[in-house]
Amino acid sequence: MCLAVPSKIVEIKESLATVDVDGVRREASLLLLEDVSIGDYVIIHAGFAISKVDEDVARQALVDMRNMLDAAGDMSDKTV
Repeated sequence: MCLAVPSKIVEIKESLATVDVDGVRREASLLLLEDVSIGDYVIIHAGFAISKVDEDVARQALVDMRNMLDAAGDMSDKTV
């Protein structure tokens, strides 16, 4: 299963971007996308940025993912 996490472009050098998610930075190829800039949010798969995502949608997706992780952590603390 793959999980698409919106990642913010913080640096671009030729066709390689540095992307950030909550302070974790990784490199991703931009060869599959046109018209991306620093500050844009993209979806990364197998090291490639495969789609550009609206900033509001990206931010909401990150909030929702954090909430799900928090809820899963709360559930693992309880005994059945």
